Amino acid sequence: MGRVAEPRRYQLQSEAANRLIEQLVETLAIPPETRGYFSQMLITVLKLYEDGASTGDLKITNTALKELRYSFKVFAPYAEVPKVTVFGSARTPAGEPASVAAVTFGRRMVEQGWMVVTGAGAGIMGAAQEGAGGERSFGLNIRLPFEQEANPWIASDPKLITFKYFFTRKLFLVKEAGAIAFFPGGFGTCDEVFEALTLMQTGKSPIVPVVLLEVGAAPYWRTWEAFAHGTLVAQRLIDAEDTALFRVVESVDAAIAEIMRFYRVFHSARIVGDNFVFRLRRPLADAAMRELQRRFDDILKGPADQAPGPLPQEGGTHPELPRLVLPFDRSSYGRLRRLIDFVNAQ
Repeated sequence: MGRVAEPRRYQLQSEAANRLIEQLVETLAIPPETRGYFSQMLITVLKLYEDGASTGDLKITNTALKELRYSFKVFAPYAEVPKVTVFGSARTPAGEPASVAAVTFGRRMVEQGWMVVTGAGAGIMGAAQEGAGGERSFGLNIRLPFEQEANPWIASDPKLITFKYFFTRKLFLVKEAGAIAFFPGGFGTCDEVFEALTLMQTGKSPIVPVVLLEVGAAPYWRTWEAFAHGTLVAQRLIDAEDTALFRVVESVDAAIAEIMRFYRVFHSARIVGDNFVFRLRRPLADAAMRELQRRFDDILKGPADQAPGPLPQEGGTHPELPRLVLPFDRSSYGRLRRLIDFVNAQ
């Protein structure tokens, strides 16, 4: 029998350069648990040189990496504060019902202990920022040739981040969100709602409450919802269960109630090995566990279980919270959203 090939190392073609990278991370005393990531990032950047990357490609990589690094830095002090991202038209005038609702929504979410994240523009974004106030909000601006100067409520705040690229900006608009609220808007808003739902539908983003506020000129989201059911579901382009990933609501009160209900028992989730692990605010009763198994057996590969605290692989995160361990088969994130609803009803 032949010898089994050793796993190929991720490294540069130059052994001397590889040694210099190792020496650099050691000199900086980077902790062992993260050293490999820093080494691989340095190797990746220098592989662009080995690949003969064009100046244009280098500019994209350079700018994107800078935007990522700076955004991580700005958000880091607020990692434990829940945030809601608000999307909507930059063209909605102040005083219109949708703008008034966005002001109220921003203010009410801050009263609930949340921070507000917007795209930093005018219209709905500026209204939500006005309601939240600069101290309790973030603005993720984009450089455009028209209609996108930062609104006055965030313009001078250090939590304003200006992006060159939509893809880096959109990453943080979704990544930092513990909830997402969509007000009526144009192409950008429609793009953002479909992208957010696609990320959740495919398991690329954690499931969070997505509320579509039917405020202002109507129908808007009801028409969109009819398209989702009457065309996308009807033509089997999405599953009927995928529509569980969003809620159309008629008022600010209903939107806030939906967001708060999502976190009534459910706290957060992470993947541990082959399992989805839910952190809960309180454990489920035995009868609820039996009913959960019965209702959601179609998406579970085996019996669900509970643990009084963190699993060993979690590193002691949130030690005060009990765990629900789910052998989720990842076949339907819409069904997983309904499972979260079941948990919160207990």
